[in-house]
Amino acid sequence: MERTEQESECVDESEEKQIPIINGLPDDISLSCLARVPRCYHTRLKCVSRRWRDLLCSEEWYDHRKKGNLAESWIYALCRDTSARVYLYALNPNSSKRSWRRIHEHPPHLCMREGMGFAAMGKRLYVLDGCGWSEDASHNAYCYDVAKNTWDQIPHLSTKRCYFTCETLDGKMYAIGGVGLEPSIPQTWDVYEDSTKAWESFSDTNIVPGIDDSFVMDGRIYVHGGGYSKTSNVQAAVYEPSTGTWKQVDDEMASGFRGPAVVVGDDLYVLDQSFGTTLTMWCKETRKWVRLGRLATRQPCRLVAVGNRVFVIGRDCYTVVVDVEVARKTAVGLMVCSSIPKAPTDDIFVVIGCRSVAI
Repeated sequence: MERTEQESECVDESEEKQIPIINGLPDDISLSCLARVPRCYHTRLKCVSRRWRDLLCSEEWYDHRKKGNLAESWIYALCRDTSARVYLYALNPNSSKRSWRRIHEHPPHLCMREGMGFAAMGKRLYVLDGCGWSEDASHNAYCYDVAKNTWDQIPHLSTKRCYFTCETLDGKMYAIGGVGLEPSIPQTWDVYEDSTKAWESFSDTNIVPGIDDSFVMDGRIYVHGGGYSKTSNVQAAVYEPSTGTWKQVDDEMASGFRGPAVVVGDDLYVLDQSFGTTLTMWCKETRKWVRLGRLATRQPCRLVAVGNRVFVIGRDCYTVVVDVEVARKTAVGLMVCSSIPKAPTDDIFVVIGCRSVAI
């Protein structure tokens, strides 16, 4: 009896799995050898054979690189051009020729959307749909597997929302606040658990309305809103996962939330964009904000951290890189930093959000 095409394919895949990763070596030794190849060459490794491609896209590969302290962080920026088209750009921050490149694979539904959520968890990026110019808030959610370079749709959010913030903590993704079809949405949040692939909805009146930004620090999620102007009243709240409750942040700390924030180690940095662009740091010991220095950037900006470096990503993905360890030791003024040219495109675009993924 002749095999069907699908059956033949399954047999071929089964037979290929019996072939050693590298001839003459046990698979565990082969894995340890290949895992030491820098991430910039992983695309070439995938071209060697289907077995190698599947290995480099697997959770086993991701876990081995992570446990062996071999994982390398790349930065991903979700951007929108003047025609409201949405694109994803990637940057290898450790390359000798640092430059942004566009990832051409993306779901068509992401175009012409506003108020989207953007998060990273494990080796995947998540884009939550937001709303359209003539469409109400949506609950669609998409996942981009960085290793496979593929998009998939994940289960819908429990709540249709847009202009919200999105964070990940302890294997869970949080979609917090925003606006939507119900008046109570600004005081609600949805939680997606990666292990169960399901969303659950919660509410708490302590969530601040009109969230501008969020960050994770000391195992807690902070959100703040009220605008980035010096004259506006900043409101901030913090989520405690152990109790599942929100509480207000004291005024001393909240007063410095005048722009996007990022955490490096145990320290919090905020980019104040109200008058120029100034990098500030929250000093936990004195409970005061310390001004580190001014930056020459293209507003509006987003922040992401890799190691001790803060990447300030502005319009067109023009990027300024600040080593915060060096910045803290120098005098206040115009900060000494390096820069990365804008993305190679003629379209002017803004950065919706930026995240790092380590593989």
